Amino acid sequence: MNSKLKNSNREWLKEATIRQMLQKMGDLELSSEELVIMYLQRISETDQAVNAILEINPQALQIARSLDDERRSGNVRSLLHGIPVLLKDSMDTADNMHTSCGSLAMKDYFADKDAFLVKKLRDAGAVILGKTNMTEWANFMSDRMRNGWSSRGGQVNNPYGPFDVGGSSSGAAAAIAANMAAVSIGTETSGSIINPSAQNALVGIKPTVGAISRSGIIPLSFTQDTPGPMARTVEDAAITFGQMVGYDHNDPITKGSDRFAGIDWLSLLDSNSLKGKRIGIARSIFEREITTERKAQFDEVLVQLESLGAEIIESIDLGTMEDDLGYDVLLYEFKAALNAYLGKTPMTNPVRTLSDIIRFNKEHSEETLKYGQVMLEKVDRTSGTLKEPAYINALIRNRHLAGELALDRAFDEHRIDMLVFPQDHGCSFSAAAGYPAITVPASFTKEGEPFCITICGRAYSEPELIGYAYAFEQKTKARRSPIL
Repeated sequence: MNSKLKNSNREWLKEATIRQMLQKMGDLELSSEELVIMYLQRISETDQAVNAILEINPQALQIARSLDDERRSGNVRSLLHGIPVLLKDSMDTADNMHTSCGSLAMKDYFADKDAFLVKKLRDAGAVILGKTNMTEWANFMSDRMRNGWSSRGGQVNNPYGPFDVGGSSSGAAAAIAANMAAVSIGTETSGSIINPSAQNALVGIKPTVGAISRSGIIPLSFTQDTPGPMARTVEDAAITFGQMVGYDHNDPITKGSDRFAGIDWLSLLDSNSLKGKRIGIARSIFEREITTERKAQFDEVLVQLESLGAEIIESIDLGTMEDDLGYDVLLYEFKAALNAYLGKTPMTNPVRTLSDIIRFNKEHSEETLKYGQVMLEKVDRTSGTLKEPAYINALIRNRHLAGELALDRAFDEHRIDMLVFPQDHGCSFSAAAGYPAITVPASFTKEGEPFCITICGRAYSEPELIGYAYAFEQKTKARRSPIL
């Protein structure tokens, strides 16, 4: 690495924002190609400790160079032009990288086309830098599996210390926390963006189901899956989110994203956006699970929110608990969704069904079954037709409990603008209802473990949530870089 890049890497890159990168590229102080080299160097220096990256896109440098040529000719596609982005290993890319969901059974699989959101990112000028490790099969392989472990990639570690790294977008979170790219894209079914973002001091946006296409992403659930950005700042997350939203005819629910057309996402970044807003606090959801230290941290958060002009509405009763939702919906949808995905892959892929995966794991048990596969086997015993009464009942029940009883009733009866929880508490409600949520760094424990808050809203309230998160972020400036 030449002295210019080496000095920039040490002095500037670690917490650089997208806006700062664009400024340097616009002033011709830095090229996208040089930026990619700097991140590759960062990965080579730090990922042995974190183990967040599964593979690097071998075309990243060439892509960056072509985007530099475009910039020099006066063509800048978007605010992501030339910006390095990492993808969770469940997203199809029509390039020289695999898509495996962390599984050795899929280690040789290459997708034949980009996922819809990946194409949108490429069209926006983003440089797809690589794929990140994850909790294998989106944390639905074994009830004993550690967050962040996969048979293909091993264990992802939290860059802040010996803490839970979160799942299942573990590598996507740890990589950005450790400054290995500008932003990453994770996926969530129930907590898999919110939880690892909270554990790694990140801003994570779990969108409304339907805001961003799921086409070309290895699925877990038809009704709850959604991709979303994970970044070090609200602004970076908002920039990335804005480039991914949009209608995909292969994912009909994305028609709802039309309401976001024409939004200037940067205009939402208002430090006064919390003034006059009513914030609901449902302590019964977390008060028995949270530590004394984190309770004090959360109470300090409420003081900060009030100082920003918000009104705190205590003792919100959501009428149910997160555990009441169960996981039956996911249990039945996983087989149908995964078999549909695998069945449409090119015939060169020998893995065609969930049963094939289970069989492969048994044949290679030493490498694949460190934590067993009891969940995969349980899922495979369902019919895959989604006609079981237990599935229909669970689907109807969860939509009622999470959407109507818990969230909608709280918003309506208490006239609140949002619910705020410590860390990732409450994320199951947003997941089951298909509603959005966003994490924001708040502080750190005495041992150095990140502490975040999660802000939840109604369907398609992302513009408001981004504004609320930005106001809190600017007040606290709580994120700090891990020491690696």
